[in-house]
Amino acid sequence: MTDTADFLFELGTEELPPKALTTLRDALAEEMRDGLEQADLAHGGITAYAAPRRLAVRVADLVTQTAPKPVERRGPAVKAAYDGDGNPTKALTGFAASVGVEPDQLETMKTDKGEWLVHRHTEPGKAAAELLPGIVERALDRLPTPKRMRWGSSRAEFIRPVHWVLAIHGEQVVDMTLFNQAAGNQTFGHRFHHPEALTVERPADYVATLRESGHVLADFAERRERIEAQVKEAAERAGGTARIDADLLDEVTALVEWPVAVAGRFEERFLEVPHEALMYTMQDDQKYFPVLDANGALMPWFVTVANIDSRDMDAVRHGNERVIRPRFSDAMFFWEGDLKTPLESHLESLKQLVFQKRLGSVFDKVLRIERLAEFIAERIHADAQAARRAARLCKCDLQTQMVGEFAGLQGTIGCYLARHEGMPEDVAVALDDHYRPRRAGDDLPRNAVAQAVALADRLDTLMGIFAIGQAPTGAKDPFALRRAALGVLRILVEQELDLDLVELLEAAAEGLADKVPEAGDHVMGVFEFITERQHRYSLDRGIRSDVFQAVSMTGTRRPLDFEQRMRAVNAFIELPEAEALAAANKRIANILKKTEETLPESVDEDRLVESAEQRLWESVSAVGPRIEGLLAEGDYTEALTALAALREPVDEFFDTVMVMAEDDALRRNRLALLARINALFLAIADVSQLQS
Repeated sequence: MTDTADFLFELGTEELPPKALTTLRDALAEEMRDGLEQADLAHGGITAYAAPRRLAVRVADLVTQTAPKPVERRGPAVKAAYDGDGNPTKALTGFAASVGVEPDQLETMKTDKGEWLVHRHTEPGKAAAELLPGIVERALDRLPTPKRMRWGSSRAEFIRPVHWVLAIHGEQVVDMTLFNQAAGNQTFGHRFHHPEALTVERPADYVATLRESGHVLADFAERRERIEAQVKEAAERAGGTARIDADLLDEVTALVEWPVAVAGRFEERFLEVPHEALMYTMQDDQKYFPVLDANGALMPWFVTVANIDSRDMDAVRHGNERVIRPRFSDAMFFWEGDLKTPLESHLESLKQLVFQKRLGSVFDKVLRIERLAEFIAERIHADAQAARRAARLCKCDLQTQMVGEFAGLQGTIGCYLARHEGMPEDVAVALDDHYRPRRAGDDLPRNAVAQAVALADRLDTLMGIFAIGQAPTGAKDPFALRRAALGVLRILVEQELDLDLVELLEAAAEGLADKVPEAGDHVMGVFEFITERQHRYSLDRGIRSDVFQAVSMTGTRRPLDFEQRMRAVNAFIELPEAEALAAANKRIANILKKTEETLPESVDEDRLVESAEQRLWESVSAVGPRIEGLLAEGDYTEALTALAALREPVDEFFDTVMVMAEDDALRRNRLALLARINALFLAIADVSQLQS
C-alpha cells in the first residue's frame, strides 16, 4: 500500500488585493486539484487558506509516489516484421532498439486487423516530490491575476512581491524555488505582533501555529465569522445593531489577519445629513460598519476592525474618529449648500449634460420621460400629474453638490430634497425609486407614480439606443440595456402591471421622432430583445425552456400575461393527462399544417357519424364555454386543467376515426373539429411544443 502524508504549500506576499482574495484562494485550490489529478497523484480533501499576506493550500493524504502503470507500445505488424527468410526487418530491429529489448522479447497481439508485435512493461511510480514543484508552479501561473508586477532586480512576476515559500509533504520540505525564493518549512506571523519566522513541523499544525504563535487567522471563513461576531458585539455595547453588508464583510476580512473590532463615535449634528451619504462614506471609503437603532435609523456610532491588538485601543478609536470627522464635515457642507437651492432650479443645467450625441441632452431625455410617464400612469391608474412632476425632477439631483461627491446616491438625494421642499410623498419617493431595481435582486418601485417613471426612463433608453443602431452585441452593453430590459420585466411582472409592451414601445418611439425619425421601425426589435430577456428571467426561476416556447407561440404582447400563461403551463405539465394531450396536440398541429383545404367556420353535428367523434364534440362543446369564461378572467391555470378532460375522448378519436376520410365533407368537418380543439389550447399556450 502506497504511503501518504498531508502536503502544505504557502506563498507569502505583500498585501494581496482584498476584493480578489477569495477568488485567488478558490482558484489555487482548483488548479492544485487539476494538477494532482493529471499527475495521477491520489489524495484526500483539499483545503485552501487566504489572508492578506498569504495564500495556502493543504492536501490531505497525498501519496508519496504515483502507482506503477502498465504501458503497452505497439510495434510493426507481424507480416512487416520479418522478411521472406524469416529474418527481422529494419522495422522490427528499430522498434526493439527503441524500447530497449531484443526482437525475440516482444510479444504478439492479435486484433481484428491482424497480428502485431507489442512491447509491454510496467512504468515505475514517480515520487510526489519530483512532481509537486511543477504542479504548484503551473497552478500559480494559471491564477486569475490580470495585472502582474516585478519587484527588485528579479524578472519574476506575480500579483504582489513574494517574500517566502513554504512547501512540506509530511515532515519533509519539498525542494522547489518559486519567484527566487527557496521553499522551506517556515512561515511568518503578523507583521507587528510576530514578524519573526515560525516553523511548521507538519501540515496539520499550520492553522494552529499561526493562530497561537503568529497572531494570524489563516482560515478566511474563521476570520470572517470572528469579525462578524465582534462587530455585532461592539454595536450592541453602543446600544444599537451593526449594519453588516456581506460584500463589505468579505472585504474587511481580506484586509486583516488578526481582527479586533472597535466602536467609534461621531457628533450627532452630522445626522442632519442624509444617512445614506454618511453610510456611503463609512462603508465605501472607510470600511466601517454603521450602527442602527431599533427603528433602523443611523446612530452616531460606527464599528471599525483594526488589524492589531493594541495595548491602547482608545488611541485606535480616537484615530478613526479623527479620520471620519472631516469627511462628514464635507458632506454636511455640500448638503447645506444644496438645501439653499430649489431642486427644479437644476433642470436648465441638464441641457449641458449629454445623454447620447444623437439622442440629445439629459434635459431632452427628461422631456421624453415626462410625456411617457404620463402615458403609462393613465394606464395603471396612477396620478398622471404627479407622474409628470416626478419625471420632470427625476434627473435634477445629478447637478447637486451631494451627487457630485456621492455619485451612487443619485435619486436618493433628489428624494431628500423633494421632501425638504414639502413635495407630495409619492413624487419624492419616485425620484429615488425610478432607479429601482438598480441591480439583480434589488427592491422595486414602491408606488404607482414611481413605477410609471421607472418604466418610462428605461423604455426611452431601450428605444433610443436601438433606434440609433447601438443594440448590445456579445458581451458589450455600454448602456446596460440588458439590465434595463430586466428592470422593465420585473416591474411589469412582479408588480402585476398588465400592460401591452408593444404599445409602450410605440409611445416611446413617438417621443424620439424629432431626434430619430425612424425610431418606430425598431419597436419590434426592442420587443424581441425584451422577450429574450424574459426567457432568461423565466429560466432563472426554474421555468422550462419548452414552457416558454409554448407560450411564446400565442403572440401575447403583455409580459404579465406571458408570465401567467407560463405558470398555468407549469401547473398543467404536472397533470397525469399532460403528456398524452401534448402528444395529441402535436399530432393535431401537424395534420392542420399539412392541409390546404378551406375549413368550415363551425362543426356540423349532422356530419359526425362515428361515436368517437360525437363523444369528442360533446366534450369540446361542454368545456368550450367554460374555457372562454376562464380566459376572460385570466385564469389560465384553471382553463388548462379543464382542458385536461379532453384526453380520453381525443385518444379515442385518434384510435378509431380516420381523419383524412375520402368523403370531402366528412374530412373537412373532422378537420374543423380538430381546429376547434387546437384553438382552445392556443388561446392559452401551444402545448404541442412541450417535451415529454
